[in-house]
Amino acid sequence: MSHQAVELLSVSPKSKGKGGKSDKKELTALEKHVSFFDRNKDGTVYPWETYQGFRALGTGRLLAAFVAIFINMGLSQKTRPGKRFSPLFPIDVKNSHLCMHGSDTDVYDDDGRFVESKFEEIFKKHARTHKGALTAEEIQKMLKTNRDPFDITGWLSDYGEWKILHNLAKDKNGLLSKDSVRDIYDGSLFEKLEKKNSSSSRGKKQKLP
Repeated sequence: MSHQAVELLSVSPKSKGKGGKSDKKELTALEKHVSFFDRNKDGTVYPWETYQGFRALGTGRLLAAFVAIFINMGLSQKTRPGKRFSPLFPIDVKNSHLCMHGSDTDVYDDDGRFVESKFEEIFKKHARTHKGALTAEEIQKMLKTNRDPFDITGWLSDYGEWKILHNLAKDKNGLLSKDSVRDIYDGSLFEKLEKKNSSSSRGKKQKLP
């Protein structure tokens, strides 16, 4: 998916080798983001996992299905350089940085790492109504400002990602908080939303006669 999407995905504890050194590369922020959708944690995200992930976030079936098809069909081959085409449209988490597109916020660097200065820039430039949050109108203005000429795919991807993010994480006043935006970049917001939706579902079931 894109920076935010793919746009747009919990990190396993790092294994330790001799001398206490890590034998496993720590995931970048983008890899953590994408990993949320790797439901069985095998390093690969298939369309049905993307669908399951978006359902866990609280989206409807039709939207989850559409997004899963759009994301996996659009990004699969980009994350599998040198490999044959697969009709299952898998996305390799370790190569998620290869599917970043233009017209975005540049909060991820070329390797998918979180860039604090670019994140802060979002709110310095665009949070006019509230210092620590974005309104729907401010998000739209930000997207227009970030557009690269003729980058239609990038425009559509960014619009879809931020639209879904705003709908899922906005507060009762329609504001998207700075903390929520920060948490989207490493996928921790996904974990919180899944936990929240899971708790709500259990609560509704308990109320049934």
